[in-house]
Amino acid sequence: MAVTQVNPTRMELSRLKKKLNTATRGHKLLKDKRDELMRQFLDLVKENRALRVKVEEAIKSANLNFVLAKAMMSDETLKAALLAPKQEVYLSQSFQNVMSVDIPRFSYTTRTPDENDIYSYGFAFTSSDLDDAVKSLSDILPDMIKLAEIEKSCQLMASEIEKTRRRVNALEHVMIPQTQEQIRYITRKLDENERSTQTRLMKVKDMMLKEAHGY
Repeated sequence: MAVTQVNPTRMELSRLKKKLNTATRGHKLLKDKRDELMRQFLDLVKENRALRVKVEEAIKSANLNFVLAKAMMSDETLKAALLAPKQEVYLSQSFQNVMSVDIPRFSYTTRTPDENDIYSYGFAFTSSDLDDAVKSLSDILPDMIKLAEIEKSCQLMASEIEKTRRRVNALEHVMIPQTQEQIRYITRKLDENERSTQTRLMKVKDMMLKEAHGY
């Protein structure tokens, strides 16, 4: 590995050792974060898969009931029945911080607490299949909102996992090895300088002894 040009001084060596210590601790923390994010991400993916199957089955059943209702009712009657809904849904959003990722949390309220307000029509001229379709969609609404929450959470976690993985790799394969190599380079240079200084001192000592004693 090519060593970036550094000054082979003891001050620089001390600075690089502190940098290496910080990078090593940061690498461990980031690895722990990545592993915990991955664990929670896999749990969310498993929950998302099961919930999506449930929601899709419920929507499929509701659509089938709508088709049956349309077959039993005229288009004008069906449109009139669904023209003016009595109930309204209000969605609110908050956030929960999970491993430095802001995970969305969705909740909803309805305009009125009466469960029968989901039916915007009277029952005299409509099909029971339409009632079943509306009831199916009303029942699956909490799961649809939860599914949207989980899918968005999965997207955010996947993005954070990828960023963390890149940082871990940069520390593990670039910064830490480079810093270690720089430390070894400076250590070798300082050792060489120390040996050279020792050799010069020994030569000076020999010269002084030769002058003093004539040998």
